[in-house]
Amino acid sequence: MYVVAVVLPPVQAEFGISRANASLPYTLMMICLGLGGVWTGNLADRVGISKVIWMGSAAVMAGFITAGLAPNIWVFGLAHGLLLGLLGSSATFAPLMADTSLWWNKRRGIAVAICASGNYVAGAVWPPLAQWGIESIGWRYTYVAMGFFCGICMALLSLAMRQRPPLVSTKSTSPNSSISSNSYSSARPFGLQLGQAQLLLCVAGVSCCVAMAMPQVHIVAYCGDLGYGAASGAQMLSLMLTCGIVSRLLSGWICDRIGGVSTLLLGSALQGVALLLFLPFDGLIPLYIISGMFGLFQGGIVPSYAIIVREHFPPKEAGTRVGSVIMATLLGMALGGWLSGKIFDITGSYQAAFLNGLAWNLLNLSISFWLYWRLRSKRVQLSTNS
Repeated sequence: MYVVAVVLPPVQAEFGISRANASLPYTLMMICLGLGGVWTGNLADRVGISKVIWMGSAAVMAGFITAGLAPNIWVFGLAHGLLLGLLGSSATFAPLMADTSLWWNKRRGIAVAICASGNYVAGAVWPPLAQWGIESIGWRYTYVAMGFFCGICMALLSLAMRQRPPLVSTKSTSPNSSISSNSYSSARPFGLQLGQAQLLLCVAGVSCCVAMAMPQVHIVAYCGDLGYGAASGAQMLSLMLTCGIVSRLLSGWICDRIGGVSTLLLGSALQGVALLLFLPFDGLIPLYIISGMFGLFQGGIVPSYAIIVREHFPPKEAGTRVGSVIMATLLGMALGGWLSGKIFDITGSYQAAFLNGLAWNLLNLSISFWLYWRLRSKRVQLSTNS
């Protein structure tokens, strides 16, 4: 998911394209990853996670190799969209979080957080390795090597995931179940119809991830424009995602105590603070510090959606509904990655792109606060009536 940000500068230079067009493969991959997550989540509900991951491993291998041999940006982009996104990464991201949520009740938050940290572990490890590969053997050979490594490892790991999760009741028994069962039933989450609640979460997912994509997708190019070099940008991306691992684990622990909606509200507010700090500070050391802070602040946002779905929606629909919300977050990442590049092409600066991210983050913060207020008001009402 993150290596394409590292290869953005050499791909742009080799194919002679604009920054916005060079960002399109990432955008296409995120769109297809999100769309594929709905299908693979539904498929995992029916046939189990192991077969879905095995399919994804073959697609990831084919995608990296095809992209590495691509003669133009269109083949490069389609390899990212159809193979790495629609059939590859979609097999692991949303389906794994949904599957994990069905195995735990007492410590569901931390369990999902550990699962969701996988892509951040990859984000911490792969960007420096990819940058080293680009400098040593070129981005094409680096892609081919990653294809073989990731495809084989995923296929082997899928063999350990053949057991289906135990049957779950239609009513959560987690410590936070009082948040949902005492306020709204799973038939009417937040007092809304299922479709309305799902749509609201999807809008929140798009908005938070448009904001999130600006630093994650463009930090390497941003550092290059400032004269610090692509290697420094890759290190910042790695630091950002390493801190994201800590953030996801800490957010999972917090989520087990205050619930998914409160965790989402906290993460949204902190992400806005980090984005705001990118505006006045562009020195090398401040950018390292802010990148780390950004990772610490936003890492728990996306997993909180899986917890919210598990707390407030019917458990038997976990795969499909988590897939739908995760699709929205990835569409937001896709839109944010492209939109930031387009704003840069128009203005010649990333300052306006950071402001755009802040505006989208404010939308997410507003939705999160409204959901929190709805739940809190209902709990107060129930407490008063009792």
